[in-house]
Amino acid sequence: MKDPVSFETFSIDGDQLLQRVKELIHEGNVRHIRIKQDGHTILELPLTVGVIGVVLMPMLAAVGALAALVSNCTIEVERRPDDPPANPPEVSDGGPTT
Repeated sequence: MKDPVSFETFSIDGDQLLQRVKELIHEGNVRHIRIKQDGHTILELPLTVGVIGVVLMPMLAAVGALAALVSNCTIEVERRPDDPPANPPEVSDGGPTT
């Protein structure tokens, strides 16, 4: 069964775009950011669990350049619940522990 996905939409001015995208990335449960202007997608940022600083730098540079060109835009955010831990806790069978 797939994890439930939620979507959020924000309207934002171009000068606030980079800051808002950085905030969304730091939240951690964002999986995809789509930036639109006048109903047209102008930038998509897939954010997988393994995305780290070196990979994020070009993405943030693109968002910064875009922010200089747009006045009003919409950010669509796809969120998924946090992934389960890699090593789930052991379940006791009810017997004595040593």
